[in-house]
Amino acid sequence: MEPTASEPERPRRKHLRAWQETILLVVIALVLAIVIKAFFLQAFYIPSASMEPGLQGGPGVKQNDRVLVEKPSYWFGGSPQRGDVIVFSDPGGWLDAEEDAAPSGFASLLAKVGLYPSGGHLVKRVIGTPGDVIHCCNTKGQIEVNGKAIDEDGFLSDGAKQAQCDAMLQVHPKPGTKLAGLCDWTVGPVPAGKLFVLGDNRTDSADSRAHMCAPGETHCTQSPWVDESLVVGKVFSLVWPKSRWSWIGRGGGAFDGVPAPKGS
Repeated sequence: MEPTASEPERPRRKHLRAWQETILLVVIALVLAIVIKAFFLQAFYIPSASMEPGLQGGPGVKQNDRVLVEKPSYWFGGSPQRGDVIVFSDPGGWLDAEEDAAPSGFASLLAKVGLYPSGGHLVKRVIGTPGDVIHCCNTKGQIEVNGKAIDEDGFLSDGAKQAQCDAMLQVHPKPGTKLAGLCDWTVGPVPAGKLFVLGDNRTDSADSRAHMCAPGETHCTQSPWVDESLVVGKVFSLVWPKSRWSWIGRGGGAFDGVPAPKGS
């Protein structure tokens, strides 16, 4: 037999050095974090007491709650539903300077990739969606949507129903506004592409009510609506502190049975 020629040696694959592998892994992790923040999940902190008792934050709280917001629910034409707890960007003038402040230093870098809660946002519950008419309140102190009373006992703070009118008086920004009539208000229909939102702690929440025109007020330029384009996503989990970990739902069916808006 003729001797066979030996096969040429294959070039050896060059391995990255340890420091190069570390840099590559860090870059991949950052890219994944940015993609996840942009399309799937983002972390936020609760800056105030407006969503108590479910979500806690603000003065007197040892550590503000951290929540996770998911975004796919509103993909492909999906939109916020009544009862959703949402995070949205400030529509303009809803936050003071302190609440609007973004994280600083290294925390600001982490916030850009979704690894640290970012500021400049609000957390509220959706009460009215396009076409809805909201009335406050019936004889039991309940909000009504399209004529249907909403039983919010499962998520409202203690005494919130009785204090809904008082809260309206406290947060309304117009000095000298006549107080008569603020305990009996109706707003809507909610315009297309807009939302009406309230905090669960009705005694301490500068929400859509704070941006309503007072009864009888003329030449009012305020708007109680939140544009759907400002919505970052839906809060689905309270993740920190770990002792308070919980899923965040739509209010335990409180908005089930609300009739469709007239003309829809």
